[in-house]
Amino acid sequence: MPLVWLYPPELLEAVRNLGFDPRPETPPVFVRSAVNDLYRYELRRLRDRHKAGQIARGPFLDAVIALRKKYWVLTLQTPAWERICGAG
Repeated sequence: MPLVWLYPPELLEAVRNLGFDPRPETPPVFVRSAVNDLYRYELRRLRDRHKAGQIARGPFLDAVIALRKKYWVLTLQTPAWERICGAG
């Protein structure tokens, strides 16, 4: 029988806002990894636009800060996700 993870409402809402919809069987390590991959993609895309001269330094830095806030769930390390979601 697979483990069942209980994602708290705040965490579930945050990852859903990023386009993910984990099921109770979805391990938190998998969700966090996918969120991290998306964050890195968005950050690289933003950096590339800055390097190409499409975004000035000030707005670039503001956008980086906005991304960090958008992906606040990554401030929690994998063990914290597993502890918070506690396998049942």
